[in-house]
Amino acid sequence: MRAVADRGDEAAFAALFAHFAPRLKAFLIRSGAAPAQAEDCTQDVMATVWHKAAQFDPTRATVATWIFTIARNRRIDLLRRDRRPEPEDLPWGPEPEPDQADAMALQQDSERLALAIRGLPSEQRDLIERAYFGDLSHGEIARITGLPLGTIKSRIRLAIDKLRQSMT
Repeated sequence: MRAVADRGDEAAFAALFAHFAPRLKAFLIRSGAAPAQAEDCTQDVMATVWHKAAQFDPTRATVATWIFTIARNRRIDLLRRDRRPEPEDLPWGPEPEPDQADAMALQQDSERLALAIRGLPSEQRDLIERAYFGDLSHGEIARITGLPLGTIKSRIRLAIDKLRQSMT
């Protein structure tokens, strides 16, 4: 790695490539990538290794850890990109007006749900509000409230069951 970073040694890079490329491809396939996507990602990761070799710091990680971290991050980037809709798939123009009956039913359901939430015991209501309206994870709620994670999960599960019953 030092030879690649310091001198741009192509032979040293070829040795790195020969060693890591098959392992990276296997790692990416095991993480759910299609073989062709894993191949492309491997090529991209190894090109990054070549261009950013000077950024490698042996005091912070091994060569393998550094390269596999690049691969992991690149795989995450690909997953995010694949889940993002293409511009041509996005709807254009105003949304169609909802059917009046559907809008009225949605409003009534919302009112029933608000009433049902107000009817929950305060410790359950507080957790539901933090989780669903405050967009906090169970772990974040546990840290904020000081309650054990299992207690948070149990109370939220009980509250959801009560809400389901009151909404049927």
